Amino acid sequence: GEDPVKVADKVIAYASGLESGKVLSVCKHFPGHGGSIGNSHQGFSLSNRTEEELKKCEIVPFKTAIENGADCVMVAHMSLPNVTGDNIPATLSKKVVTDMLKTELNFKGVVFSDSMSMGAITENYGTGDACVKAVEAGIDMVLMPENLDEAYNAVLEAVKNGKISQERLDDAVSRIIKAKIQRGIIK
Repeated sequence: GEDPVKVADKVIAYASGLESGKVLSVCKHFPGHGGSIGNSHQGFSLSNRTEEELKKCEIVPFKTAIENGADCVMVAHMSLPNVTGDNIPATLSKKVVTDMLKTELNFKGVVFSDSMSMGAITENYGTGDACVKAVEAGIDMVLMPENLDEAYNAVLEAVKNGKISQERLDDAVSRIIKAKIQRGIIK
C-alpha cells in the first residue's frame, strides 16, 4: 500500500489472526520493497533510498509490528547502497540486520533470510559463503540454501574456527525457542 500507517494496521490485524491460531507470523521483506527496482528472485534488486527515507515510509509497518510483539521478520535480498555503502544484499549486511532491525528497532524475535536459492544470492555468492555471511549479519534462520550440505558444512566450519561465535548461535536458538514458547507451539 501507499500509506505506511494503513499498511501497519493491516499487518497487525493479519498477524494477530495468525497468532491466535498458534501460527508464528513473519513480517517481510525488511526494510521494505516500496521504492525498490529489480527482482531479487531472478537477480539484482535495489533501493536507492537513504536510511532516513526508509524510516519515514517502508520501515513504518515493521516498526509498528515490532512494537506490537511481532514474532518474526524476513529480510530482503535487495541492495541498499545509500544505507550500507555497497551493493551487498540486506540479508548479508550486519548494518541492516543487526544494527537497524535488532538494535535500532529493538526486535527480539526471529530473523529469517529469504530463500538463499534466489538469484540475488546465487549469482553473486557461493552457498556456503552466503550462509555464513547471513549468520554473521544476524540472520537467525537461513532458509532454503541452494546446497544444504554445503551450507551446513560452511556454517559448522565457521563456528569451529571462531568466525561465528557461540554467542551468535545461542542468540539465534534462544530467539527461535522463545517465539515457539510464546505462541504455545512448544512448552
